[in-house]
Amino acid sequence: MPTDRAFGWAMTVIITVIAFVIRVVNLGYPNKIVFDETYYAKDAYSLLRWGYERNWPDSANDSIAAGNLHSVIQGMDACTKDCSAFIVHPQVGKWLIASGEWLFGMNAFGWRFASLVFGSLLILITIRLVRRISRSTLIGGLAGLLLAFDGLAFVMSRIALLDIFLAVFIMAAIACLVADRDWFRNRLADHLVGRGLADLNGQFGPALWIRPWRIAAGICFGLAIGTKWNALYPLAAFALLSLAWDVGARRVAGAGVRSSWAIIRDGVPAFVSLVVLSVIIYVATWASWLAGSKGYLRDWGQKHPDSLSVRLLGDPLASLLAYNQAMLNFHTGDGIADATHPYDAKPSGWLILSRVIGIDAVLDIPGGSDGCPVGAEKCYRVITGLGTPALWWAAVIALVAALILWIGGRDWRFGIPVVGVLSNWLPWFQYTDRPQFLFYAITIIPFSVMAVALVLGRLLGDGSDLREPDPAVAAPRPARAARGRPAHARGEPARARFDVLSAGQLPLDRRALAAIAIGAFVALVGANFAFIYPILTDAVLTYQQWQARMWIRGWI
Repeated sequence: MPTDRAFGWAMTVIITVIAFVIRVVNLGYPNKIVFDETYYAKDAYSLLRWGYERNWPDSANDSIAAGNLHSVIQGMDACTKDCSAFIVHPQVGKWLIASGEWLFGMNAFGWRFASLVFGSLLILITIRLVRRISRSTLIGGLAGLLLAFDGLAFVMSRIALLDIFLAVFIMAAIACLVADRDWFRNRLADHLVGRGLADLNGQFGPALWIRPWRIAAGICFGLAIGTKWNALYPLAAFALLSLAWDVGARRVAGAGVRSSWAIIRDGVPAFVSLVVLSVIIYVATWASWLAGSKGYLRDWGQKHPDSLSVRLLGDPLASLLAYNQAMLNFHTGDGIADATHPYDAKPSGWLILSRVIGIDAVLDIPGGSDGCPVGAEKCYRVITGLGTPALWWAAVIALVAALILWIGGRDWRFGIPVVGVLSNWLPWFQYTDRPQFLFYAITIIPFSVMAVALVLGRLLGDGSDLREPDPAVAAPRPARAARGRPAHARGEPARARFDVLSAGQLPLDRRALAAIAIGAFVALVGANFAFIYPILTDAVLTYQQWQARMWIRGWI
């Protein structure tokens, strides 16, 4: 790891604070429920007040915007029949939204505050994860800066939807698994050094069943699934990738053919730490529903006492199972398959931004009113869920390069963004018969940014910072061999490794040109973000100014 720990954290905090500041400006505008906030802001307040989601009157949104929440609540308190609402996503994200409402009230700032905090945390986690992967504070900071200037990440940090929380928990889980990879290799190295061994000499090595970072990853995955079920796919993908890292680590440490035993001997405890633990955490996130008696289908077990699930699990858990089955039926049933939406965006076009999502729009504002310049034909106020095009389109190229460097170059680092993108993207292709939206891709963009940063780091000097080359790499000790596979051990040139190549080994003109190109790209992304900023924030634009930002027909 880089030795600039203090500077690394200072840089992380500074970039995160910058992202927070540009996101918090005018967070409470528009001071009304927009788009799918109509579900989550009200569900969150229901959890806060009653412990389960409630049905709200049709006029609730207008009453809340007018500041008449008290009268709405009085009417809901008087409800005695069919008060609970059928919801189609678990409760973690809504409890987080509720925390902002508890702090600041049932208003636009309150129900968006948690998204603001988690949107900023997404940048912090991305910085630290990329820094660990690249072994470079510079590359980690570059990733965070690019993510801070992404339009979709910006919008999702300023609206009360669940997906920003999902993205944070997934990234936190992956960060824990990458930390576990380092932890595991260090323990293998300590095992060799402690016994004075050159390698494992064909033995399997220590079991190491209790692995703190892997347990932390299981907790994060449980919270992610408790936000949206989409997290099941990256859980499965990265659990397998993490197990492959274990096999590789034992092979490097000298386990030989016995390294394949890790599939079972490391795989079983990994399954418990990741899958079993995440299920336990998921069930725990329903605590308020389980503890109460008025939630939707909470009485299912009482009404079906002879059901096998009731006999095996008991009334509360059997009722929860029935509720989750109803949610699954909703997501996969004919009802949603027949639905339509004007902003339906199929996943085949997500990475190139072929279709955006409209969050809010006030159209045809006459000149001279509501900030529209006098003499203008008409003005628009819109919030558009749109990624920064310069960043997203560059990310497509970077992901192709990452795939080549992972498979062809055998560089494990590039596998993380590739697996991250694929596990959060490909599963959506099986649901193309239902409406889908670009904002689902918020779980993809941190991995896309990671790919961009790693590829740019490769151009700059394979992710190296300005330290001198480590002579120990050329003659690895036992600890070095176990902690990180030396390049020469697999027949690769040393300069193909991030942790081998130093600035001094590169021609100055090449490194200078790479630095200029990277600086120009970051400036381009920042300028592109600034250009689309008005359509991300409901700013007043003349029709011509708005049209100038609609580069693709699918953005209208």
